[in-house]
Amino acid sequence: MSTHDLYAKDPDGPFWQVPVAGAARFSWEYDEGRDRLLALYQKGKDKQWDGALRIDWELEVDPCNALGTPDEAMSLYGTRYWAKLTERDKGELRRHYAAWQFSQFLHGEQGAMICAARIVESVPDMDAKFYSATQTMDEARHAEIFTRFLHEKIGTVYPINDSLQSLLGDTLRDSRWDMPYLGMQVLIEGLALAAFGAIRDTTDKPLPLQILAYVMQDEARHVAFGRMALRDYYKQLTDTELREREEFVIEGCHLMRDRLRGVEVLENFGIPRAEAERFSEESGFLRLFRKLLFSRIVPCVKDIGLWGRRLQEAYVDMGVLEMGDSDLDLLMTQDEEIAERLDAERFAAEERERAAEVAEVIESGARP
Repeated sequence: MSTHDLYAKDPDGPFWQVPVAGAARFSWEYDEGRDRLLALYQKGKDKQWDGALRIDWELEVDPCNALGTPDEAMSLYGTRYWAKLTERDKGELRRHYAAWQFSQFLHGEQGAMICAARIVESVPDMDAKFYSATQTMDEARHAEIFTRFLHEKIGTVYPINDSLQSLLGDTLRDSRWDMPYLGMQVLIEGLALAAFGAIRDTTDKPLPLQILAYVMQDEARHVAFGRMALRDYYKQLTDTELREREEFVIEGCHLMRDRLRGVEVLENFGIPRAEAERFSEESGFLRLFRKLLFSRIVPCVKDIGLWGRRLQEAYVDMGVLEMGDSDLDLLMTQDEEIAERLDAERFAAEERERAAEVAEVIESGARP
C-alpha cells in the first residue's frame, strides 16, 4: 500500500523541494585523519546491521495501545473532551498519537539521511567524509524501520510537523558546511535521541523497545561525530561567527520545543487549534516531556563551545540551563549498552527455546 493512502491528512504533494547552497568539496589528502574520528568510522562500519533481521517483526502490536501510554500522558486527559470519549475513542486517540510521533521520527530520519549526504559533499576533511558516508546508511536503515512500523503495525501516517520542516529547511539552505552538523547532529538528532530514550525507558511493548534501542545505538555515534567535528572547528571561529551559530541554535531550540506537542492529532479529532494548543501547554506530562527533550542538546551545545551569554539566557528562559552539566558521554555509553544487553537477553531466550524444543524431540523419540 502506498504511504499516501495512509496519511491522516494531505501532506501537500509527493515531494518537498529545498533549494540548497554551498560548494561540494573534494579532498586530495586520503591518508591523514584524526585518530578518534577514524576510530569512530571503523566503529560505524563494524556496527552496521539489517533492520529486517535484527528486529523481530513477528511481534504483535496493538495499534490502539502500541506504546502502553497511560491515560495521564494524553493531553486531553482531564478535559471536557476526555469525559466524552468511549474506550474505543481513547484507543483511536492513542493510535493517532503513536502514528504522529513515529511519523515525525520517520521524517526526521529522512532529513538526517539527506543532511548526512550533504556533509559527505561539503565537509573539507576526508575522515569526516568517510564517517558521514556510514551515517547516511544508518539513517536510511532508520527510515526503512520507522516506515515498516507505521505501515505494518500502526496503519496511519502524519505529514511532517511545521517546526521540524522549518528547521530542516534552514539547515539545508545554509551554505556554510558546518550547519548540517549543527542543525542535524546537534539539534534534530539530539532531540530525537531524548524522545527515543523517553519512550524506550517507559514502554512495556517489545517491538517499539527493540526499534528505539537499536536506533539509539547508532545515534550515539552520530552525536559523537558532530561533537568531535564541531568542537575542533569552532575553536577557530571569531566571536562574531560563534554568535551567529548561537542565534541559529536559539531559534532551532524554540522550534524543537514546539515540535512534539501533537496538536495536529487533536485537530484531526475535531478540536479547534487554539484549544488543542492550550491543552498541550497545560499538560503536566507534556511539559515534563518537552523539558527532557533538551537533555541531549544542552550539554552537546556547551561541549562544542557555543555557550555565550545570550544562549545561556535562552536556556534559563526554557528552564533547561542546568542540563548543560549532564555527562553526555555517560548517556551515550548507556545507549549502546542497553542495545547490547537487549540483544544478549533476546538471544539467550531463543537459545533456551531451542534447547527446550530439542529436549522435547529427544524425549518423544525415546518413548516406546
